[in-house]
Amino acid sequence: MDTKTIQILFIIFYFALTVTVGVLAGRRSKGSDSFHGAAMGLFAIVAAASGEWLGGTATTGVSEYGFTDGMYGAWYTISNGLGTMVLALGFAKLYRSLGSVTVPGIIEKFFGVKARTVSSVWLTIVMLAVGLSQMVAAGKLGQTLIFDNNPSAFIPCVLVFAVIFIVYTLAGGMNAVESTNKVHLFAMYGGAIVALIFALMRLSSLGIEGGLAGGIKAVEESIAAGTSKVTNSTDPVSFWSMLPKPRIPTISSWIIASLLGACTAQAGIQPVLAAKDVPTAKTACIITALVVAPFGILTALLGMSARVLSENGLLLVGGANVVNGKEALPALMQNLSDNSTINGVIGGIVLASILAAILSTVSPIILASGTMITKDIYQRVMNPGATDKQILLISRVTTALSGVICALAAIALVNLQAVLDIVYAAYSLRGALFIVILLGIYWKRASQPGACISMCLTAVVAIFWKVFQIATTVSDEAGKVVTKGHYPLTIGNFAITETYAAVAVALVATIVFSLVFPKRGDDIYKRA
Repeated sequence: MDTKTIQILFIIFYFALTVTVGVLAGRRSKGSDSFHGAAMGLFAIVAAASGEWLGGTATTGVSEYGFTDGMYGAWYTISNGLGTMVLALGFAKLYRSLGSVTVPGIIEKFFGVKARTVSSVWLTIVMLAVGLSQMVAAGKLGQTLIFDNNPSAFIPCVLVFAVIFIVYTLAGGMNAVESTNKVHLFAMYGGAIVALIFALMRLSSLGIEGGLAGGIKAVEESIAAGTSKVTNSTDPVSFWSMLPKPRIPTISSWIIASLLGACTAQAGIQPVLAAKDVPTAKTACIITALVVAPFGILTALLGMSARVLSENGLLLVGGANVVNGKEALPALMQNLSDNSTINGVIGGIVLASILAAILSTVSPIILASGTMITKDIYQRVMNPGATDKQILLISRVTTALSGVICALAAIALVNLQAVLDIVYAAYSLRGALFIVILLGIYWKRASQPGACISMCLTAVVAIFWKVFQIATTVSDEAGKVVTKGHYPLTIGNFAITETYAAVAVALVATIVFSLVFPKRGDDIYKRA
């Protein structure tokens, strides 16, 4: 049996396992409350919440940055871990005590129903943006593994993935998410560790030393010897540096987006809001932060290893060296050993872990989107007297539609260069929303009109900022970025990213428009 067949069998087995666990978990769903999450325990919250942060972006996205730029890509999960810790220590208790299952429901407590509706639309778009990035990762995985990187295979791969994750999410809602994510969490960490061990052993074949030490030394010496080719830099340290000077604006932007965005991430917060009590909610957030933070280091190292193997002619796709960072991790999984059987088994295990990462994020994303549309718009505004049966039906319909939209958007936007960039543009909007929430909590003059206008204006600015940066990016025919795009505003050598722009606009606009349109008597809500 050849390598590809073995790996495909592993993927099929993991799909079957996921669907089975999800469907069986669905038996515990006893109505709409159960579908959205209720009385969740510690491990269930950690598993469900971790899926928000450890998805396809944390695997293929971070490895893409590892392949092109080095270790600094690990800041993706480190930043998310820091943000989740802020949620744990600063806001988990408050959020859980408000009795809402959605972030827009929390916003209503401080501003009103209109602000809840606007924020629900905003956050749903953000969730779908994150979901489409996961579907891009899923489609690329199938395209590279099964169809030898044939571009025409991307669409059928995305559609197959979409059908599978929609089916098991609809089967059990939050029960399916937390049950399957328990499996995914072990698969992700186990697969990443196994992959790194075999990648370093593969690197030792470069003839420097044997074993894992040789693999690590191979990476160091290969980069040092061919830095201009690998890093487009004259500084060999930059590929290993966690804080390369040219990337500090980007890293700081990621950190700010995560610190603020973790407190408004519906998919990550929904299990916390469904905790059985306040202490469980807080403890689960702390554990989630510790689980999430280290994962990007593993996947960044895998991307770096893939780059060195490619530069030395040991990483091929379709007979050619890998040059596109999106293909780095799937290609590495097919080249972990010279022995086809070993490569098939180990590669299959690791590919299943990548699949686990994607599924662990997509499912809570579409569930969160469906929950917000149902609870914040349908039940709160359109049909306040809806029965539980009606709410459950609408929840399933909107969850399914969210999955379909993610798949179609992934097909339409697959040629955008960096998956991670799409996600962080969405994170910028989430972070800006938290600025609005903070003003609602701590500034008594923050008004509902001010919040609504601010949210709309911030969305326009953040989208413009990201579109401008994408439009000015230059790539070669192979899809490799030649010149990274720039932002509309730079102060000295410091680039004002979409995160800084969104946060600044949210802060200023909420204050200004709250003063212009002050609270009326019927706009005043009891502050928690």
